[in-house]
Formats: sequence, structure tokens, C-alpha cells
Amino acid sequence: MKRTINTICFTTVLLLFGSTAFSLLTSCSSAVRQSNPLADELFAEQDSALARADEFCDTITIKYARGLQVRYASDGIHVTITNPDPSAAATPAEELLITKPAERFICTTALQLGNFEVLGLEDRIVGMNSLRNLFSPRMKAQWESGYTARIGKEGNFDLETVLATQPDYIFVSASKHGGFEALRDCGIPLISHHGYKETDPLGQAEWIKLVGLLTGETRRANAVFDDIERKYLALRDEVAARTSQPLPTVISGRQMRDGWYVAGGRSYLAQLFRDAGADYVMADHQESGGVSLDFEAVYARGLHADFWQTDGSFDGEFTLQTLADEDPRYATMDAYKQGHVLFCNLARTPYRELAGVQPHFLLADFVKAFHPELLPHYTTHYYRLIQ
Repeated sequence: MKRTINTICFTTVLLLFGSTAFSLLTSCSSAVRQSNPLADELFAEQDSALARADEFCDTITIKYARGLQVRYASDGIHVTITNPDPSAAATPAEELLITKPAERFICTTALQLGNFEVLGLEDRIVGMNSLRNLFSPRMKAQWESGYTARIGKEGNFDLETVLATQPDYIFVSASKHGGFEALRDCGIPLISHHGYKETDPLGQAEWIKLVGLLTGETRRANAVFDDIERKYLALRDEVAARTSQPLPTVISGRQMRDGWYVAGGRSYLAQLFRDAGADYVMADHQESGGVSLDFEAVYARGLHADFWQTDGSFDGEFTLQTLADEDPRYATMDAYKQGHVLFCNLARTPYRELAGVQPHFLLADFVKAFHPELLPHYTTHYYRLIQ
């Protein structure tokens, strides 16, 4: 295959951290890149992002994440953190000054853990609130050995344990409420991790760069994100070039309690559908997250959709019959009758932990269903067609 050489030149950034000079030394490096690689070949490559970290720059640049801004100055690295959810526009920004790498962190969600996991930095996590939804073998080992402590749940944190872990920072989430004030009163800096609120799939993944900044592992963060971005964009572009109208249609979600829960038309999932070469039948609902709508209204819109995406935690094998048992009307939908139901079992996959930082795999899962000829050798990671 034809290859081109892209020469990436980096500048040297010198920061003075207190009385100690801390140099972000960078270098010029020649990176070998494929020219217009076929996505199927690209996704078949063995992941070597961490092994290539030395080829990348120490300096972080934010390209997709709306909730992160980074500025380098003589007194350190200034990071502005905001909630990218439009409904949270009134939420004040957090200003963070990074003057030296941090070693010890507490995470309070599985996604925060995933940000460390893809960078190979699980050993920096000294505390977590729960083992629920945890798939990382390394984290399980750290938990069992006592290296990573259980700090309790929201509203009932074990402050003595929190203090004993001596964390430099505690990551918190806007979707979790209760108990964080007590943590703040302990004098430990809290950092809001809003990555899951980003509507651009690459924007969600780009929050790994915040972890890179905090840990001083910016080259790792740049290398891993480059791998994610390269594969995502190559597949997206190939889909756009090799598909034609009319595109397959897709409906999302299903009945949850008192309504059909669907992804909003401005959500990251809707963007994934578009990039995977499908028309989302609820695209005109402009919510940036999920929304609960009347069952009959969604059923009417999705009745003749070609595909149906849904997920949930299920103990056992989730099948088409499982869906029909939930509601017989599901069996009348075209996607059901054609065997085009994509399901992610949250109990059997590390979706909550890693999907937010692996949008290239989510995209590939959907492309494998919508346009299987583009990825003939790809094995899905999260979503699969159920029988």
C-alpha cells in the first residue's frame, strides 16, 4: 500500500513550576501514515498507540471537546472546564492550574476509570466508589490487593478512607449528586469530568487529554487520541464515499418505565448513526441527550426503520424473543422481523467503562451492521445483531 511521510514538528514549551523549572521538552519526529487506508485494514491493525507515545508532542491541543480549554503560561498549564450540555449553560466554569504532575486520583464513575485505562495509568487510581460495572482486570487486581480503596457511595462517602488514600484530585460527575461537599471540605481538589456530556464522539474521547495533563503523560494521551481519531475519521470518510442514498434508517432505545427512551437528534449517538451511514428517524428531536417520549409516537416513527439500536443490562442471552416478551408490539417492527436489532448488553461488555473513549469501535459496530461490506473482517466490540 502506498505510504506517505508526514513530518510533525513540535515546539519546546518551558514552564516554571514554583521554584523548579519544569520543561515540556518536545521533538521533531517523522510519523509514517497510511494514505487513504481502507478502514477494514486500519481496524485490523494491532493497537500500538502507547508504544508510539515518544513520537508525539508534550503539548496538548483541544480539537473536539467543547468542555475543555487549555492554555500554557509561565506559571503552569491553565485548564478551563465547563459542562458542554446546552442546558447547563449557567453552570460556572472551573479553572484549574496544573503546576506539576499528579500521582494519586479517586474516580467516582466507570467512565472516569476508562480515561485512565486506555492510557495504561490504572496505577494512578487509589480510590473508587464501587466495583459495579468494572471490567478492567488490572483494576480488579488493585482492588483485591488493597492498592485501590473503596471510598463508599455518593451521599455516604467514607471520609476516613478518602483521606487515607491521600489523593491529589477527586473526579466527580454532574450526573452524581450528594456527598461531594463533604469531600471538598476535606481540602481535596474536585474536578468535574463532563466528557459524557459531549455530543461529538471524538469530543467525548478527547477528555483523556485532561488525564494526560494532570498526570504529566501528555505524550501518551496524544498518541492514544491520534489512534482513535485516525481510525474514526478514516471509517467515517470511507462510509461517506462508498454509500449512496437512500441510506438505511435506524430507531433507538425502547420502552423504559413510563415512556420510550430515545437518543436526542443532537446526541453523540445520533452523530454516530450519521457517521455510520444511516438516517436516524428521530433526528428532528433536538435534545443533546436522551429523552422519554410517548410509546405510540416513537413506535409509529420507528415501525418501518431498517435497524433498531437498544441496550441494557441483562443476565443471560438477550434475544429477539426477549424483546417480544417485553412488549408484543416490538415483533411487528420491520427491524425486528428482518433480524436487524442491535443490542449492547451492559452486563457483559465494558460499555460504561470504555465506550466513551472508544468511539471508533462504536462507529465500526454500527457500520458492520448498516454496511457490512465495508468491514468484512471486523469483530464487534459492543453492539451485535441479536437473533
